[in-house]
Amino acid sequence: MSSTGTTDHEATGPRGARHERDAADRLLRAATRSGAHLIAEAASLVQGWAVLADPIAGAVYSTPAAAAADGVHAAAAPREHPHCTQRPAAGAVLVLAAAPTVPPGHACHVATTTAALLEVRGQRAAELRGEQMRLHTTLIRLLLAGHTAAVTETLGGNRLTHVTVYRLSGVDLPTAHEVLWRAVRPSLAPYADACTLMGRRDGELVVAELHRGGDDGRIPRLVSRLSERHHLLAGMAGPLPLAEMPTAHSDAAAARHSATPDRRVVPADAVGASRLTLLLPTAPYARWAESVLRPLSPVHQHLLLVWLRTGSKPRAAAALGLSAGTVRARIRDLSRLLGADLEDATVRAHLLLALCAPAPGDDDSDSDSDSSPPDPARLESLPDGLLDTEAVRTWAIGLVGGLEPHLRIALACWLRHHARTAPAAAELHVHRTTLAGWLNRCAEHLARNLADATVRAEIHLALKATRTGPDDPAALPRRGGRTYRRL
Repeated sequence: MSSTGTTDHEATGPRGARHERDAADRLLRAATRSGAHLIAEAASLVQGWAVLADPIAGAVYSTPAAAAADGVHAAAAPREHPHCTQRPAAGAVLVLAAAPTVPPGHACHVATTTAALLEVRGQRAAELRGEQMRLHTTLIRLLLAGHTAAVTETLGGNRLTHVTVYRLSGVDLPTAHEVLWRAVRPSLAPYADACTLMGRRDGELVVAELHRGGDDGRIPRLVSRLSERHHLLAGMAGPLPLAEMPTAHSDAAAARHSATPDRRVVPADAVGASRLTLLLPTAPYARWAESVLRPLSPVHQHLLLVWLRTGSKPRAAAALGLSAGTVRARIRDLSRLLGADLEDATVRAHLLLALCAPAPGDDDSDSDSDSSPPDPARLESLPDGLLDTEAVRTWAIGLVGGLEPHLRIALACWLRHHARTAPAAAELHVHRTTLAGWLNRCAEHLARNLADATVRAEIHLALKATRTGPDDPAALPRRGGRTYRRL
């Protein structure tokens, strides 16, 4: 009797059946402990490696850990790995690579049994998921309401000191929530070094990562993959101290309004006229901003910054968790406090510059300590030597130089009307469709996202810095009626 002939007999005979029952028992016992133990037991039974690969999270469980990359690649390209046994399991893919001495039938039995047990574990987790999601949403609401002590006590004391917030929006949000939940596998285990809370509020997904001052980059990677796969737009803010959760929450919403399909996750610190602010002389710029903002409290400054970054009062209200009427009333009060017309496009652009300015240095404060504080600066105009420098002019020409006259006039008019097409088209005496086409050409020429309010403020200042005459709609080149001619 040959030794090679006993393999198939054992797989179908009483000894093979007993062997399969023993394998199933071992897998069942491992499944009662955890998913990681189940995958480890499957790898042991096939004398090879086993990986549970998720399309968003990558390798959820892997035995050994070095096989994670091979398992993810095999799940993504199964035809390139014909030696691997694969089974769908709980929204992921189970990949087994058996040793050459293991019969194929045994490997298939282990894979099928393991996948079935993973499905059972997944169904059990789904039954508890609704309650857990509601708990996460409640904890997020408590953080936003300022009850940080209650939340930190629930999560294990004062080990968690900082928070990073993500706010995601899109059509496929419910599915994305479940996928991210499965990928993150959030836990409220006490005394952990990090904890991820996620919940849906007001038609968006809020993810709050609580940690000890810095994250390991895992959540940003997952949010990025999720946004690409489910076509979401996301804003990110933090890390900030846990007590500043409301600030991070509103900043993340403001940043999301700058997200595009080409850049789906935008950090809050990347939003603003950063290209221009780097060119301004630091000391005069900081002193002017300090003088402008002197009448405002930090709460006032934050409200104005969110409003200017989102580009509208309703959007700012949604980001801040306030009513639109409340935001309008507060902005009117701040307009009187600043003594400036905040409905003017130039004033808004200057105010955004002031809000993005660096803090004055110690040397500046010491040099002015003997003199009385100067009167507050005005927002309608900037001090000499701030924007009228060669570096700023070079930047402005590089940004808006080369625009055809009719495009430049149309763009300036549209910006003065705060990106509202109908009133701008009426002033230009052109059809809204015509103006929309011109604006598309402007966006292509400038290589900027005109939907971003901070980008629009930056372009408005560049147009003013390069203006040689009034960008007046009456000067729009025409050839009779409402047409125009190229110059």
